[in-house]
Amino acid sequence: MELGGWPRFLCFPFPFRYSGCPVLAGFARAGSDAACTILFVMPRGLHRSYGAHHLHFITCSCYRRLPHLSTASRRDRFLSILEQTRERYRFVVVGYVVMPEHIHLLITEPEVGTPSTVMQVLKQRTARALLPKGKRADARQCRLFPDAILCTAFWQARFYDFNVWTTNKRVEKLRYMHRNPVKRGLVGSPEQWRWSSYRFYLLDEAGAVRVNEGWTKISFGDRPA
Repeated sequence: MELGGWPRFLCFPFPFRYSGCPVLAGFARAGSDAACTILFVMPRGLHRSYGAHHLHFITCSCYRRLPHLSTASRRDRFLSILEQTRERYRFVVVGYVVMPEHIHLLITEPEVGTPSTVMQVLKQRTARALLPKGKRADARQCRLFPDAILCTAFWQARFYDFNVWTTNKRVEKLRYMHRNPVKRGLVGSPEQWRWSSYRFYLLDEAGAVRVNEGWTKISFGDRPA
């Protein structure tokens, strides 16, 4: 069941302690100390709706909001892996933004596998590429042994997936992603953050990830994205 576009089990009040990305606010305290902040009943299996040819707005956070993507080289490497994954699983990237501690993607369902398959591969490959050898750990293991010396996972175990099936909602999600770096104070305008799809829409500039490959491009010519 959904309520106002959000899964019903996510619609509850609790004190947010993170003032940045609102989509991630509910996950900001996820980890071993989550119970100290919220009463969060998570179902055993998140319901994900596939097969309806919707777009998927995906949010994935680094483990415990650690800034694993804080450097330009790390963000570049993530985008390189995203493009390789796009080619292998044959899906369309409609938009994206890479932030220091989380990512947003707007993608179609892949021809090979599902969005969950894509995210599993993307997360695993990123962790292998960017975490030092000997410090790779699964997020579930880290919840069981939070004080372990080598307990360093790259991603949170789960990701948030919102089905998008209207043009208006697609534009809304693109604008949200593109404005995220400005809202966080990382840059003064969206085009200054080169780790998003904004420059493709504004300048038709090709980036590390091929945006709208096989998809109808959205025009922002008469309004800011």
